[in-house]
Amino acid sequence: MRATARAATAAAAAALLIGCVSGPASSQDPGASKDDAAAAKKVLVFSKTAGFRHDSIPDGIAAIQELGAENDFAVDTTEDAGDFTADNLAQYDAVIWLSTTGDVLDEAQQEAFEGYINDGGGYVGIHAAADTEYDWPFYEGLAGAYFESHPEIQEATIDVEDRGHPATGHLDATWDRTDEWYNYRSNPRDRARVLATLDESSYNGGSMGEDHPFVWCQEYEGGRSFYTGAGHTKESFTEPAYVQHLLGGIKWATGDAQADCRPEQDYTPIFDGTSTEGWQQAGPGSFTLEDGTLTSEGGMGLFWYEAQEFESYSLKLDWRMEGDDNSGIFIGFPASDDPWSAVDNGYEIQIDATDTEDKTTGSVYGFQSADIEKRDAALNPPGEWNTYELRVEGERLRIYLNGVLINDFTNTDPARSLEQGHIGIQNHGAEDQVSFRDIRVKELTGTPPEGD
Repeated sequence: MRATARAATAAAAAALLIGCVSGPASSQDPGASKDDAAAAKKVLVFSKTAGFRHDSIPDGIAAIQELGAENDFAVDTTEDAGDFTADNLAQYDAVIWLSTTGDVLDEAQQEAFEGYINDGGGYVGIHAAADTEYDWPFYEGLAGAYFESHPEIQEATIDVEDRGHPATGHLDATWDRTDEWYNYRSNPRDRARVLATLDESSYNGGSMGEDHPFVWCQEYEGGRSFYTGAGHTKESFTEPAYVQHLLGGIKWATGDAQADCRPEQDYTPIFDGTSTEGWQQAGPGSFTLEDGTLTSEGGMGLFWYEAQEFESYSLKLDWRMEGDDNSGIFIGFPASDDPWSAVDNGYEIQIDATDTEDKTTGSVYGFQSADIEKRDAALNPPGEWNTYELRVEGERLRIYLNGVLINDFTNTDPARSLEQGHIGIQNHGAEDQVSFRDIRVKELTGTPPEGD
């Protein structure tokens, strides 16, 4: 399994920063060694404003500094656009645009930031970051959408679409809170993974209709981009759920956590977190349903979707191990109340990362190992959510872990076939606790593009 421990970097919470900072101010502990500093992640908080200035900016800076101190990443802060040079930006894993407004960078500084993103840098946009740089097409694509308008501050309901991302994995399916709710000039859904939307029926002043994205992420021009529309108020930055939301976005943008941020549309849930209609248990054990999550207990058995067989489809689901646990996803098997029928006639995509290469996370169990180097880079550790896409077209199966292709397998066994069959999740044994949620399927048509 991917090593996640990093040398700890002590960081002290700094005093609130008000007004402009002439150069990068660091929360790095001066007593930390150079080796520790090199091993830690490092972010730059940029909060220059050329338009409206949010009085919550100092609170946001303090909250991010505290997150850095608690989660071993260093935090520098600046409102000096002169810090946007290639050499200076290269030291940061992400740049956090904290409620910036207006035209804050000149042409040379924009070019330096574009190069930084092209080289794999991370971007985190908070709230008014969408109200920034209206004449810079690269930034519009990076942020995902520009601000258009907002109603008065009020309570509203956020619908959490994707609970596999570290920014939203801790949230319930709905999130009620008070903030300033932005309307945007465009909908980023066709180019970014929308993590949460606003329920316009829950407040006054929404103008985007039924599909009102509010939080999203994307891989962009070589880098990573995460944007959240929340964070107008001072109170946001002392709200535990929001601060955890912000931490997850920062960790993903810096590459310290993984998630599938490819655009996603037209999937049909076969387990939506509320009902197990259409599912059946084969063999011993069971799954408990709580907080929209199925968790295995007992075994060895299989919880399978009896309602439909699938052919030529993309299956996506989120899964989490609590420790050294074992489970898998079965595909391409015939209907049966015997769990061993899926073993003998279908294929298992493994979850347990501690077995041999052909039986470890990302493998087609017993048949083909994943690309271990890619798997390790894409895998989140126990206790954190991961997302699988299993893409079946004919006898070809491609396995994506958190958006990364880690296995490309073609069935040649005449006793088995991927072309048609059922889907199931395994409860492996009494000592194994593995959770699943948001199981959805998209039927595929047409010919896949070359190299997809």
